[in-house]
Amino acid sequence: MSAALPPQPDPRILSAVFDLVDSGLKKRGGLTVLGICGAQGSGKSTVAHAVLQQCTERAIPAAALSLDDLYLTKAERERLGREIHPLLRTRGVPGTHDVALGLEVLSGLARGEPVPLPRFDKADDDRAPPSAWPVAPAGCRVVVFEGWCVGARPQNADALHEPINALEALEDADGAWRRYANEALAGGYQRLFARIDKLALLAAPGFEVVFDWRMQQEEQLREASGPDASGVMDAAGVARFIQHYERLTRYILAEMPGRADLTIRLDRDRSPLAIERRS
Repeated sequence: MSAALPPQPDPRILSAVFDLVDSGLKKRGGLTVLGICGAQGSGKSTVAHAVLQQCTERAIPAAALSLDDLYLTKAERERLGREIHPLLRTRGVPGTHDVALGLEVLSGLARGEPVPLPRFDKADDDRAPPSAWPVAPAGCRVVVFEGWCVGARPQNADALHEPINALEALEDADGAWRRYANEALAGGYQRLFARIDKLALLAAPGFEVVFDWRMQQEEQLREASGPDASGVMDAAGVARFIQHYERLTRYILAEMPGRADLTIRLDRDRSPLAIERRS
């Protein structure tokens, strides 16, 4: 199994990512939105937290927003599962997020307002109550917007025909679920991602590492939430869960490096193998 997720990112990664923040602040007045994309367990949240710490040390008002915190409620996903496709009950793919909420949050931050930041409780697989949402500072200059498919673009429709794994072959044989997700990504998600000023990709060495990385996250969640938390997955649950993400994760790893402002190619232990900046 890969090394556990470190509490702090590699200094080379943090330096490269914060260079994007500095660049954004120099070029823009008002709010700079830094997008961080990466597969599950790649260290996005760790990097985002470290960027916020650096902003605090430099007296730059900043906030973090995770795409995960924009998931639809369990009840909303249950409705999608009944009306559209059963696989939409599982959080993850485009179409299972509240894009309008994300746009509302970013718009409020751009206006300089002290905006409540949504939070999703993965242990309960549901959105946390608004009373548990932290509030971003007024006059925010930097937002770190991180998520597994932040900044992603839709696939060509022809690429959707053949299933990519057993989940798609057995539970989405006609392709309705993957078409729905792809069409959602082509719609409101592109408006949301258009708010990103600088985009960084934490590029896993391949999809094959995601199982180990996700298992580490589940162990951390179990330790934090207790063994009886309903949303914590075992190995079989993780193996099934990550299949929901496989198609788009593989596409991102192939497509995004050519256009991201920063691509950090990671080893299995999440150390940087290469740091590539777009000129």
